[in-house]
Amino acid sequence: MAFFSQQPYFNPKTPFKGCIQGGLQEGKTITVKGRVLPGAARFHVNLQCGSKQQADVALHFNPRFDRLPGYVVLNTYHQGSWGTEERKYEAPAPRGSSFILNIMVNRDSYSIVVNGMHFQEYKHRLPVSSVDTICVEGGVELHSIEFQNPTYGVAAPQVKHMAFGHFAAPVFNMPPPAYTPGPAYVVPYKCVLPGGMYHGRSITVQGVVSLGADRFAINLRFNHGIAFHFNPRFKEGTVVCNTQLKEKWGPEERSSGPPFGIGQPFTVIITCDISSYRVSVNGIQMFTYQHRYTALSEIDILEVTGDVSLTNVVV
Repeated sequence: MAFFSQQPYFNPKTPFKGCIQGGLQEGKTITVKGRVLPGAARFHVNLQCGSKQQADVALHFNPRFDRLPGYVVLNTYHQGSWGTEERKYEAPAPRGSSFILNIMVNRDSYSIVVNGMHFQEYKHRLPVSSVDTICVEGGVELHSIEFQNPTYGVAAPQVKHMAFGHFAAPVFNMPPPAYTPGPAYVVPYKCVLPGGMYHGRSITVQGVVSLGADRFAINLRFNHGIAFHFNPRFKEGTVVCNTQLKEKWGPEERSSGPPFGIGQPFTVIITCDISSYRVSVNGIQMFTYQHRYTALSEIDILEVTGDVSLTNVVV
């Protein structure tokens, strides 16, 4: 099945209602960037099944500020009625603050991440295949709404290249269907990061640590080096972060105890900020790494190597 590459909506006015081209599928991520207005009472982001006024709503993400510091209501609207509310008494985006909201489609749930921190899992109540519209209303101004499709890659030796500007982009055959669990990802794995890194960009890597694993690495590469090297080492009991410039490694930053289990699944989300990368593992922010290579737009390759199998990559 082919995936649609949809252009972002930039600076849309609220209330906003827009089409999700190609609909939703497992591994797709929607990123909403904006700012909560200082006097906001509430706002919501809806993933809807159609654009009509009374359309079903598969996911209703609804921060409210009538009880300070605020809370979030999650719900589904189906056949004219709201379901049972799921409330979380936290304010991931307080009044007057900027935010980056990532909604990633999983097989059984939506993963909701706010400003690089895992906020909530929301189990599907309606089929994701029926969702084709995003709606944002309330006390919020929007900067952009972006769409990232599942990314399928191949082992580095098998990649054919075609030049696009300053980097060489892999040319892939038709990708496997979104729900095919076969060998969609081969390790070592590489894929292009269109547009490079930038403030607010998130990369999600999901997989399983191999039995008997020694180490694996997630690298953000540029033409002549590695801007960010994230390297859990199980036999050493540490995670090493580093940068390679001109074929030389810099000083290592080490953290004790890899937050991964041998033979266990994991989700790593790397979020690029103005001054650093923030890394969350299984919904918990674990690491912050200050930029040593600051030409972010030149960082255009994601690489995964080592003792791990991959199940999903979203860039």
